[in-house]
Amino acid sequence: MTVRVGLVGAGGVGARHARTLTGFDDVDLVAVCDPVAAAAEALADEVGTRDVADLQGLLSLGLDAVWLCVPPFAHGDLDLSLVRAGMPFFVEKPLAADLRVAEHVAAAVAEAGLPTATGYHWRHLDTVGRARAALGDTAVRLVDARWWGTTPPPAWWSRLDGSGGQVVEQATHVLDLVRVLAGEVVEVTGASALSSAGGRDVPDASVAVLRLASGGVGTVSVSCVLPAPAAAGLQLIGDGVEVELTETAVRVRTRDGEVRAEPEVDARTAVDRAFVDVLSGGGAAPGVVDVAEALRTHRLAWAVSEAARTGRTVRVGDR
Repeated sequence: MTVRVGLVGAGGVGARHARTLTGFDDVDLVAVCDPVAAAAEALADEVGTRDVADLQGLLSLGLDAVWLCVPPFAHGDLDLSLVRAGMPFFVEKPLAADLRVAEHVAAAVAEAGLPTATGYHWRHLDTVGRARAALGDTAVRLVDARWWGTTPPPAWWSRLDGSGGQVVEQATHVLDLVRVLAGEVVEVTGASALSSAGGRDVPDASVAVLRLASGGVGTVSVSCVLPAPAAAGLQLIGDGVEVELTETAVRVRTRDGEVRAEPEVDARTAVDRAFVDVLSGGGAAPGVVDVAEALRTHRLAWAVSEAARTGRTVRVGDR
């Protein structure tokens, strides 16, 4: 079976997905679109497909699914158009730049019963399984998550109403794995160092304390003022075990010593492959994060961002 797909968004992330999809023998990337026509044309030429003017043009082509790879602020109408068309879709994280739009889209997806997947590719790392196995039944008592890096070049990223901020747009990956490996977070308290850059209202740095449903505690810290990425990952501590996980390695330390391993899975390919398999009639791989599950992580990221912005304690899931 050949799966016919279209792609919305010809930026860096969309281009990466386009290259991956055209590398699958059982996928036909029928067309791409982008509000910047020249970008869509250039990507279409690169991957050997056609470009169309807009989403409606894509939907007229008899597709099996759409990959929606647009900036956070662009979510809402596009997602809902796919739901109304009954079109399964893959959507890059985060679900939106705010919580209201993400919840509205997730509710519509749930009512329609559509197959969906999201771009939480870290879930597909085999090292996540190693981390889970190392923790076993041990209760996680302390979590330290961090994303220390640079300010990405797109203008929308520097604006809270464009990206949702660094926690929502970037650190959502590590917060997703906090949920997977340590359980749900119920309450967040935080603070921010305001932006020191003209034209950027995303804070220079933010930090928050997490209270886990299990009784454990944690911290998350982010910064976007470094000259190059410095740290992105998390550490988890339980009785007699410490696990450190990044996108490129896992390290486990116990009373018996230390073990380090690197992923054997290309997670950025696996995240697309897994949804193609769903569309082909196969079962969902363990790493597939649908919109409903992504909303749980988005609620956590939004709570962290709001707590850091306001200095108030925020219950996860509250507006």
